[in-house]
Amino acid sequence: MRHGRVRAANKRGTTPEPPRGARILVVGGGYVGMYTALRLQKKLKHELRSGAVEIVVITPDPYMTYQPFLPEAAAGSISPRHVVVPLRRVLDQCHVIVGEVVAVDHTKRSATYTTLASDEEGTGPAALPYDELVLAPGSISRTLPVPGLADHGIGFKTVEEAVGLRNHVIEQLDIASSTRDPAIRDAALTFVFVGGGYAGVEALGELEDMARYAAKYYHNVKPEDLKWILVEASDRILPEVGPEMGRYTIRELRGRNIDVRLETRLESCENRVAVLSDGSRFPTRTVVWTAGVKPSPLLAATDLPLNERGRLKCTAQLAVDGAPHAWGAGDAAAVPDVTAPGKECAPNAQHAVRQARTLAENIAASLRGQPLTDYEHAYVGSVASLGLHKGVAHVYGRKVKGYPAWFMHRVYHLSRVPTVNRKARVLTEWTLSGLFKREIVSLGSLEQPRAEFELAAGAVPPEDPSAPPSGSPKGSP
Repeated sequence: MRHGRVRAANKRGTTPEPPRGARILVVGGGYVGMYTALRLQKKLKHELRSGAVEIVVITPDPYMTYQPFLPEAAAGSISPRHVVVPLRRVLDQCHVIVGEVVAVDHTKRSATYTTLASDEEGTGPAALPYDELVLAPGSISRTLPVPGLADHGIGFKTVEEAVGLRNHVIEQLDIASSTRDPAIRDAALTFVFVGGGYAGVEALGELEDMARYAAKYYHNVKPEDLKWILVEASDRILPEVGPEMGRYTIRELRGRNIDVRLETRLESCENRVAVLSDGSRFPTRTVVWTAGVKPSPLLAATDLPLNERGRLKCTAQLAVDGAPHAWGAGDAAAVPDVTAPGKECAPNAQHAVRQARTLAENIAASLRGQPLTDYEHAYVGSVASLGLHKGVAHVYGRKVKGYPAWFMHRVYHLSRVPTVNRKARVLTEWTLSGLFKREIVSLGSLEQPRAEFELAAGAVPPEDPSAPPSGSPKGSP
């Protein structure tokens, strides 16, 4: 077992700092980061107790988001707080730092990071030395230079975005119900989703289901008034479930009056008008962008080798190629697939969770001078939800659709969500949602919780550019 060096005393004869144990730095608290640290807690239990090993986790958020549940959180089937796992509770043997790593100098075994207190302290980024590095910052949304996207687009990768999108959709129903302007009503009831992968299809399916149900409580909005459009640049959707199930999904969505447009791109969404590559134009107040992901920008701020797609070059043992004591897995890593020579493991949750287990075991073996093992896992298939009681699945070569696929989707993800606490809470909410009606309340004010108090305290609200000049009576020219 390697240990940290004792720092030499200075010339004044001060006492040298005590030696520290081997520090394992885990960057990122997502699937790979959390599951790796969790497994290391078990594998290195004795070393952690004796102080021979220290595990530090630096993550921007104090929780891990179980992303497959985001569509259900957006639809209101699961409470948002139950799709996240608090890291401090789960990783009780680790030192969790809520902050952001901004650079890594692996040659010096040092990571530069900031915390929530960095700006308050005025000290700037801090440096943290380490002995073993697990780089798992995950990915961010892959956007394109589409005019208006930054101003009007909505992402769907975090729990905050899922809750915000739910509030936004219900708010559009309120707008449509109260306006007398047919153009505003049409734009409010038009929802454009860009991207035909898991995130886009599942989010669209769940939200369409929820909005159709909510429309029953509006006296002048009917479910058929809502216009849903799915835009996909390739010639199929849900490629993970295979061509046959992909075609079934298209038929299912179109049967629900959802406009599915293949081989089509979003050209612009300026001025709240979605312009597609086929020439179609849709006035809309909702453009949801789910067109893929790309590696975290942090990787470019390291001295570690990257491939042409900006992902870490890793070996089958999940070590960074040519960089001893550096490890990677998940979305940020290019890991060779030993079950399909010449290919890489897909950057999905199924591989990430299993890679984390092998990664933790290899780190523990490396510290103990034991041989490492290759990550090997054959892809068993995929499941996807298309709304309440609707889904598709392609598992172990078997194709399933409808209610059985939806049930398989729930069982699989319930088994994968970490901790018994979260499993019990999610199962309870599913049971209650089956016994009682959906919640259709928008809590959009949560996004600006101090707005009402600021107004009461005399804060001047931002000037409305459409308002008449100060001192002019309303309606004056």
